[in-house]
Amino acid sequence: MIKASNIYKKYGNVEVLKGVDISINKGEVACIVGASGAGKSTLLQIIGTLETADKGNVIIDNQDIKTLNQKKLASFRNKNIGFVFQFHHLLPEFTALENICIPAFIAGTQKKVATEKAMQLLEYMNLTDRKDHKPSMMSGGEQQRIAVARALINNPSIVLADEPSGNLDSQSAKELHQLFFNLRDKLGQTFVIVTHNPQLAEMSDKTFTMKDGIII
Repeated sequence: MIKASNIYKKYGNVEVLKGVDISINKGEVACIVGASGAGKSTLLQIIGTLETADKGNVIIDNQDIKTLNQKKLASFRNKNIGFVFQFHHLLPEFTALENICIPAFIAGTQKKVATEKAMQLLEYMNLTDRKDHKPSMMSGGEQQRIAVARALINNPSIVLADEPSGNLDSQSAKELHQLFFNLRDKLGQTFVIVTHNPQLAEMSDKTFTMKDGIII
């Protein structure tokens, strides 16, 4: 599902990635661990096509990312990759239901179809009673589950998560981690998760440890 080969990335004079190779199969939950500054988030952003490598190749579901222009790349990202970040990045002026629907609207999905899918996801997350609530009216765990639902609205084959439980209490973090595995088992999605959480890394199918811009 994901193959990144010989990935290099530099910001100014700082070489962040120094020849990274990573391969993840369809339906795997893979974790990337390591100290802060090791290059984990940069690698995740390159896999997610948010950043471009200075050197190397990224192939996602047999698609060579380098062959896509910016418009096609944006469309590919919207349809095939879901993102969950440490800070949920929900839009404060919109309800839970509206926040979940946004990527579907960007993809051109009809409002009725997007709303039905968002309601299904809310039901799966046990959050139907929060559909009309704005983020400020929800707990941190609830907000993060809404962010996961938003990442899933376009049925992406890959979900990338950057420290998704970093801001949550231990119980909410445990519930979120279990949710990822439940989703993988139900929908067959591939998850790549940057985390400092040892319990999550231990649960995963595959763990990559990064240090100083390489995988060790």
